[in-house]
Amino acid sequence: MARYRPQRNYGCRVHDQISYFGLKTIVLENDLVRISVLADKGTEIFEYLYKPKDLDFMWLTENGVQNPNEYLPTSPDPVATFVDYYSGGWQEAFPNGGPTSVYLGAQFGQHGEVAHMPWDYEIVQDTEQLVSVRFRVRTKKVPFRLTKTLTLELGSSSLLIEEQLDNLSEIPLRYMWGQHIAFGKPFLEPGCSIIVPDNVKVLTEAVESPVSPPGRTKRGITYDWPFGVSATGEQVDLSVLPEKGTPSEMMYLTGFGDQAWYKVENGSLGMGMKVDWDGSAMPYLWYWQEYGATEGYPWYGRHYNIGLEPFSSYPTLGLEEAIRNGSAGAIGGEESKVFRIRTTPYELK
Repeated sequence: MARYRPQRNYGCRVHDQISYFGLKTIVLENDLVRISVLADKGTEIFEYLYKPKDLDFMWLTENGVQNPNEYLPTSPDPVATFVDYYSGGWQEAFPNGGPTSVYLGAQFGQHGEVAHMPWDYEIVQDTEQLVSVRFRVRTKKVPFRLTKTLTLELGSSSLLIEEQLDNLSEIPLRYMWGQHIAFGKPFLEPGCSIIVPDNVKVLTEAVESPVSPPGRTKRGITYDWPFGVSATGEQVDLSVLPEKGTPSEMMYLTGFGDQAWYKVENGSLGMGMKVDWDGSAMPYLWYWQEYGATEGYPWYGRHYNIGLEPFSSYPTLGLEEAIRNGSAGAIGGEESKVFRIRTTPYELK
């Protein structure tokens, strides 16, 4: 990286001489949005600011951004290795999704390895019309490499992310791969709506667990979006966010097809966010709901947020379970796979 790269304070620009809580941070911005990425913490996107409304779409937890190098866990807890440093926002989950899981003798903690690893980066294009930054990381436990390129164009609020997964071994491997995207205040509030394509199904787990608590709907049933059924037989509209204090819940949407997308809209703010992605690579959308009813660790009733997370696999019980149910991703020896996702804030008309 050239230290004396030409500087610009207009058009598209990228800033890479920034440290945030001691973490290397890359900022991409144009006339409409500013997007801040923690290169030293898994390429976590902790800010997605829509400038005309001064509105940040990324949820920020009460703990905020945490530097893993400044705090050692006080117990050997594979969930805390992710949750204690969780700031909300958007993480890359790979090669495990959910709590601890074992694969080929390697034990993974919550959401795998790469979410807290430092990634290398290079600025591949830096013009007034377009900026593009490439990030790269190699996992430690299983021989994978992930490469992702973030691109922002002038006059567009869209962030395009193009990724490549490489199997660096000669044997076939399995994985869970997801985009852990969470929305909260100031964008999210009761009454917000979720819009998805027609014919989407909602999968629920029959067995309750700490990561899949009882919620508003009967368990172990597949529903047609957007309606579920409560334990008392009442219809539940899953597309409209309920009041604070509603029981938390975890479910999985599927049936998107190759061109997958969803929208989250806040009518009172006149704003929405569209996410579209390669549904063939990530055919499931995890719908995590935390409406402030969880009084224990780590939320303590403080948060109102949802996660709408494109994933290769389900459920939130880890790679072992995804292999058992046939949803785990598969990649051949020395094979590569690609993935694209685009996010677009927009104003409601």
